[in-house]
Amino acid sequence: MTATHIAKPLGGILGHGLDVVDIREFSILFKEPALPFLDRYFTSKELAAAGTGVDRLARLAGRFATKEAVLKALGIGWGDGVSFTDVEVLTSNAGTPTVVLHRSLANLQIERHIESWLVSLSHAGNVAVASVIALGCVS
Repeated sequence: MTATHIAKPLGGILGHGLDVVDIREFSILFKEPALPFLDRYFTSKELAAAGTGVDRLARLAGRFATKEAVLKALGIGWGDGVSFTDVEVLTSNAGTPTVVLHRSLANLQIERHIESWLVSLSHAGNVAVASVIALGCVS
């Protein structure tokens, strides 16, 4: 008797999250001194990727919306040992947003068999929006 391994195709949607951030309300958090807020919610890589130009606030709001959308896709909330820097929103070499999870969230991603994330984020006017889909093996 022989065993045959059949690879499970990727593409099964394991979760979806959507979040909208009002950039004007988000900007209130940036009153001086802004650094403690920034370090609490964003990693050094995220802050570097946001740059220093006029659109920095909108880019950070988009990353913040993405973090919220990731937790919604996982079906969990902040707290219970989960911090904002446990969800890192980076930019791939191709220019697309990518998600990297750390600490307990990285373990949760493995437990839930999430293989990849589809991320779409945008900002226009006073709104930033992010949609995140968790993809994994179809059982």
